[in-house]
Amino acid sequence: MKRTAFILVVAMAATAVTSTSALARGQGPDLATLDTDGNGELTREELQARGAIRFQEADTNGDGQLSQAELEAQASARASDRAARIIERMDANGDGQLSQDEITERRNAGRFFDRIDSDNSGTITQAEFDAARDKMRERRGKRHGAD
Repeated sequence: MKRTAFILVVAMAATAVTSTSALARGQGPDLATLDTDGNGELTREELQARGAIRFQEADTNGDGQLSQAELEAQASARASDRAARIIERMDANGDGQLSQDEITERRNAGRFFDRIDSDNSGTITQAEFDAARDKMRERRGKRHGAD
């Protein structure tokens, strides 16, 4: 029983985090959809209601709990949707597949390298690598509300 309750709490937290992080990435519903009372403002309760809806969608047998199979099915569906969006966004020649060139071009690896190579030496030192990693961690912390 305790294990089931723990899994349920983790699943609900994951659902809420997934909903919030998807919103942060510009995916998922817009504010107007989430603003259920139509007042132009999103409350904590309205956002939590979205999490509850996602939970109910994942709870395919309707027992009020998410099993491993239900969580895996939800994750698989999200992965399929994400893969389709990635191909749609990056498939330059429209063949429904991604080549190494399309991925490299879209990711703009050269620009990424240039940002890390702060002294423009054409190589990335351990200090430059560490500085870039620390900067990314700092940004990630700010996006997720950490101080």
